[in-house]
Amino acid sequence: MPSRIPRQSAHEAQKQGARHADHHAGLGAELAAVVTGARRRALRDADRQIDTAHLLHSLLESDAEVRAVFGEGPRTARLLGYLVQRSIGYGLRWQSAVEDSGAVPVVAEAAGFSPLAAAGMTYARERAVHRGGVPGGADLLAAIIVDPQARAVEVLERAGIDSRALLARLETWTGDPAP
Repeated sequence: MPSRIPRQSAHEAQKQGARHADHHAGLGAELAAVVTGARRRALRDADRQIDTAHLLHSLLESDAEVRAVFGEGPRTARLLGYLVQRSIGYGLRWQSAVEDSGAVPVVAEAAGFSPLAAAGMTYARERAVHRGGVPGGADLLAAIIVDPQARAVEVLERAGIDSRALLARLETWTGDPAP
C-alpha cells in the first residue's frame, strides 16, 4: 500500500530545514518539539501554514506547564475536543486563508508560519528574555493569544475559555498549578 505521507527529496528537505532553523533558533528542546508537532499537524491537515491553533494544539499535547495553566476540568476537555475536531475538518474554512489580523506586518516567507504565529514566536522569545530565561510553553501560549484575531483565541472562546483572563493569569504565572 503506498504511503499517504508526501516524500521530499534531500535537496527539498535541506532547503526547508534552512528556512525552519530561523524560527527554531533560541528555543529550548521542549518548544522546538512543540513547533515540530505543529508543523506535522499543519502538513497532515494540508494547511498552507502553521497557525496559532496548530501551536495551541501542540502545546496542550506536549507541554505539562501549559496543561497546568489550563488546569483540569470540562473546559480543558472541551478545548481539546475543538482542537481535534479542527484537525479532522473543523478548520477547513481556514485552509485557503492566511491567519492575519492586520495588526502585525505580513512576512513573505516566515518558515511556514502564518503572520500571527511568526509574530508569536518572536514575542515568546522576547517575553522569555524579559524574565531572563529560555522561552517555555507559557511564553508561547501567552504569545499566541495576545492578538484577539488569532485562531487560537477563536478556539479558546468556542471552548468557553476567556482568552483575556487566561492571558492575565499567564502574566503572573509562577508555575504553580493552583488557580
